[in-house]
Amino acid sequence: MANTTTWVIDPMHSEVLFKIKHLVISTVTGSFRKFEGQVVTQGDDFNDAKVTIAIDVKSIDTNQQQRDEHLQAGDFFSADQYPQITFESTSFKKTDGNDYKMTGNLTLKGVTKPVELHVEYGGSENNGHGVIKHGFEVTGIINRNKFGMTWNKLTDTGGLGLGEDIKLIANIQVAELVEEAV
Repeated sequence: MANTTTWVIDPMHSEVLFKIKHLVISTVTGSFRKFEGQVVTQGDDFNDAKVTIAIDVKSIDTNQQQRDEHLQAGDFFSADQYPQITFESTSFKKTDGNDYKMTGNLTLKGVTKPVELHVEYGGSENNGHGVIKHGFEVTGIINRNKFGMTWNKLTDTGGLGLGEDIKLIANIQVAELVEEAV
């Protein structure tokens, strides 16, 4: 049996971003400042890795406090009732070169749906302190309506004030979890 390695997300060198159309004419970008997760691998590559991530909804940051408070409220995330967004992979398969397809279950606002994400492996490097790190960029599109986030308003011309598709971009760096002796 191949050796199992657990890798943890390094939050200092990772980010979880999202983009959504506003008034159909521009894009608003936001991020989540607090998240954690791990990747469990078998053998010496990331094929068939198991990925879990938990995001703190109240850490949302769109660089505008009033909008962030609205996003945490019932029209959107209902952060008091559903304080975390979680993802658990069901498949992580190499498709070509450094590209992988990751599928899994995303739970957002109490609704769990399967999603498919593209993962680009950026490589590995020693951080200068003897720790090997691996980098990934995760991208995908999530339809917010499927997760019960249907709030919207019409523009003066009859268009939707907010887009339904959310672009997800996560730049993730992981390091091997080292168990300390007690």
